Amino acid sequence: MKILSDKIVDAKGLTCPMPVVKTKKAMDELEPGKVLEIQATDKGSVADIQAWAKSTGHQYLGTEVEGDVLIHYLRKANADEDVKSDSKFPNVVSNEELEKRIERNEKITILDVREQEEYAIARIPEAKNIPLGELNSRMEELNREEEIYVICRTGNRSDRASQLLAENGFQHVKNVIPGMSEWKGTIETDK
Repeated sequence: MKILSDKIVDAKGLTCPMPVVKTKKAMDELEPGKVLEIQATDKGSVADIQAWAKSTGHQYLGTEVEGDVLIHYLRKANADEDVKSDSKFPNVVSNEELEKRIERNEKITILDVREQEEYAIARIPEAKNIPLGELNSRMEELNREEEIYVICRTGNRSDRASQLLAENGFQHVKNVIPGMSEWKGTIETDK
């Protein structure tokens, strides 16, 4: 079933965080109650768009798949609805700080919330991979008592994942900034 949209955003070929950046810009220009269609090819955009809509108060209407293109639909919230500004998770650490903790062999959990394909290309050794879109259903795999360092490619998905963990009772969560895009420490790969 095709949803009628009032504006279309072309985010095909773009990776995180760009589909959300383009969505936010287009949403700012849209009238309340209107529907935005976002066309993307990044599989991670499903979780990213859903999480962004939830965090800002806009309504996620669904995603359709046409070939390799994911078509997301969002309805802009009305002024009387609870529209929130983009919030950032307050507990952040740098790539360098995480690297120091790894070198000191501290007991920490590194949670990589990128898609499996990204994780296979390059990852921090011993990092646990739970893509952002699966985190709600797989949280029980994490120890609430351990320090959890959440990483993604640029810090955006990990920010949303950190917020989600904190909302579900995880108290020792840190978002790693800027993430794998600038990681200089040891990596492993499936290739």
